Amino acid sequence: MDRFTSLTAFVRVVENGGFSAAARRLDMSTTMVSNHVQALEDRLGVRLLNRTTRKVSLTEVGQAYYDRATQILADLGQADDIASELQSLPRGTLRIHVATHMVPFVAPVVAQLLSTYPELKVDLRMGEADVDLIEEGYDVALRMTQPRDSSLIVRSLATWRHVLCCSHDYLERHGRVQTLDELSGHNCGRHLNYPFGDEWRFLDRKGTPASVRISGSFVTNSGEALRKVALAGGAVCLMAGFLVQDDLESGRLVRLLPDYRTVELSMNAVYPHRHHLSAKVRTFIDMLVDHSAEQQKLINPYS
Repeated sequence: MDRFTSLTAFVRVVENGGFSAAARRLDMSTTMVSNHVQALEDRLGVRLLNRTTRKVSLTEVGQAYYDRATQILADLGQADDIASELQSLPRGTLRIHVATHMVPFVAPVVAQLLSTYPELKVDLRMGEADVDLIEEGYDVALRMTQPRDSSLIVRSLATWRHVLCCSHDYLERHGRVQTLDELSGHNCGRHLNYPFGDEWRFLDRKGTPASVRISGSFVTNSGEALRKVALAGGAVCLMAGFLVQDDLESGRLVRLLPDYRTVELSMNAVYPHRHHLSAKVRTFIDMLVDHSAEQQKLINPYS
């Protein structure tokens, strides 16, 4: 028999002064209550209760066991209450890993979360490498692309596109790119996390897929480093639109092949579990979704 149920039955018999009253309290038969107590005594090899036709009373061993059993049940009840409270309101520490370029996007949400829930702490780390959420103890990761681990839960926050661009200096030295195929002959800077490797993918004006295989002298996992190389005239680059919008509007960078749009990608929240999601993670993701809807045009200015 289940040991916890037997322990509960024993305590309720003592508290209610008999098996019948305990049975009513537990909503089970008197026989079942008696069987649970008997199973407990058989397991321990001792008599816990003296039984007569009129009443039950604790043995000396039973009294000591009852004192500890009531404390154990009280501790378990308190543990349940703590778990319920943690589940209902954001509290504790929320550990987040964020792709570097999402930090400005995420920071206002974190600030709102902390000001709204004073019992919550946030541990925010950033980087471009994929992290093992479970192994490294993160509650949620925010990524610019889909995770490689298909067992993780992915919540799409916003869509975005790359922009093909370079500097005026690069064009003066290497000539303007007139067709998609010409990219294969240019020095192209590549981000390691681009999901299609060295095959840059586009859609033409009719929405027909098109692609080109590129090569170049610079590969990095840093979008900011890629931007600096483009600004310095070192390469043609595919850059997230929200990272280079100011550079394009100021003329520091030039958009290439505007008749071709890059494929749409998703900015995602990634977490290990769907069921019984903690209040801190659930609330953070809900805030991110709301913030993403408000910021969608800024995230994807070249949709």
